[in-house]
Amino acid sequence: MSAVPDGKKLVRSPSGLRMVPENGAFNSPFSLDEPQWVPDKECPRCMQCDTKFDFIKRKHHCRRCGRCFCDKCCSKKVVLPRMCFVDPVRQCAECSLVSQKEMEFYDKQLKVLLGGGSFVVTLGTSEKSETMTCRLSNNHRYLFLDGESHFEVELSRISSMQILTDGTSPGGGTSRASGMLLHYKPMGSQDAQQLRMEAADDKKVASLWLAAMHKVRRPDARSVAAQTFIIKEFLDSRVLYVCPSGGQTAV
Repeated sequence: MSAVPDGKKLVRSPSGLRMVPENGAFNSPFSLDEPQWVPDKECPRCMQCDTKFDFIKRKHHCRRCGRCFCDKCCSKKVVLPRMCFVDPVRQCAECSLVSQKEMEFYDKQLKVLLGGGSFVVTLGTSEKSETMTCRLSNNHRYLFLDGESHFEVELSRISSMQILTDGTSPGGGTSRASGMLLHYKPMGSQDAQQLRMEAADDKKVASLWLAAMHKVRRPDARSVAAQTFIIKEFLDSRVLYVCPSGGQTAV
């Protein structure tokens, strides 16, 4: 259950110090496992520039992908919150770019999601709606909805997500996100439940929250590489984003 305390512990791995949950079952869905390092005997040369390793040219392992590189090709130390490292760690050029892009999500969008937004929430086909604050839980595993009542949605049980737009925006630019339509399976049920959320009074805050929620699926919209996705197994390819024109695009 989501009420389990989010205790943390400091562990030392070959890659560095990590602050991880005491109970691995409560890892953030945004987290990545440490990679298996390519064995030294299997990489006599840099896997980027093909420089041969010797007593002078030492090999280094990228902490994100586990491959072997020379110092020139793996010199950057970049923060890697998805692996819970306390300090910046050595990464190859390709991985460091991905990690730097993800930091935008951790520095901006994640804070917005944790702060929450106010929405008018409708469950299923009910005619009754309730104004609720929706926010991401501290362990990133649930959406908490609080009003006169309380319920939560586990991210891993969401089967589809659709961002709704209002068709208007200041200055005639891109349409502003105004709501979200989720389908998910409640715990213990195999039947999908629909959840509709529409921005309440503070539409600007709600719109920012919705935009951040969209980033949960694709923190780097310019790349389709699986490792750039914040959530490894979240929704597969079933997310729909409603375009300003009214069409729907799979993302």
